[in-house]
Amino acid sequence: MFGALGFGFMKASFGASEQNRESTIEALHEAMRRGVTLFDTADIYAPSWNTFGHNEELLAEAVRTFTGKTENLFIATKAGITRKPGEVWGRNASLDYLLRAVEASAGRLNVNSIPLWQHHRLDPKMPFEQQLENLAALKQRGLIQNIGVSNYSAKQLTRAIEVIGDVASVQNQLNPAYRQELDVLEVCEKHNIKFLPWSPTKGARENEAQGIIKAIATEKNVSTYAVAIAWLRSLSSQLVPIPGVTRKESVLDALSALDLVLSNEDLSRINAGLGESAPMDTELLSDQPSS
Repeated sequence: MFGALGFGFMKASFGASEQNRESTIEALHEAMRRGVTLFDTADIYAPSWNTFGHNEELLAEAVRTFTGKTENLFIATKAGITRKPGEVWGRNASLDYLLRAVEASAGRLNVNSIPLWQHHRLDPKMPFEQQLENLAALKQRGLIQNIGVSNYSAKQLTRAIEVIGDVASVQNQLNPAYRQELDVLEVCEKHNIKFLPWSPTKGARENEAQGIIKAIATEKNVSTYAVAIAWLRSLSSQLVPIPGVTRKESVLDALSALDLVLSNEDLSRINAGLGESAPMDTELLSDQPSS
């Protein structure tokens, strides 16, 4: 279902062009040919407010034009962030809004029921418990097969499990540069929930790399991205990295991390050399409900 690795392609929509569209579809087809099943998108990923759903439509095109089998693909999307004329962004977790969002996403993705739907961001204007009840209602109506959450704290994830009953995944930031919420991973391990780290290779690029990651990449003749993904996977069997791709070469590089063996010594060197974690994003802090 989830597999060892999934892919997102948000940048294909925020940097939309015909060349980007073609290279992204080629990349997604390459991933599908190599057995990847998890593909992550969101309704908000679009060049502008009036092209809402652009990324979902791109994924649907990639699935439609793929010549191999697509029955086992595990399509994941997200909703809960709004975008209005004038590029005014907001949050909405009301049941009415989420119902309309889920139905629209299913239509764009050309599915009757969304395999994995994720609550993208919390609504600071709505009580947290009410938001959870609204998420549960989506699954009760058969619109989605599995519920995921995103940018939830360990406490919020624990409560979501209690209210919803079955949370399939959580998508939070986790990478060499940002390691703020490892307690969320502990909840995932306790309840057999998949952790899908977004921006999994942040802090690994050569121009921002922690020195030890670059050193190990050089020693093993691989990219810093591959080392970052392999390091993440070493943290827990519940981790399923979802790097972003718009080129076939990026897919192949990310998949190479699945065969990369980091010794205990390598891992100790990485962990010792990472330094302090980046602080929590102020935007995520502003999304927190008051009750």
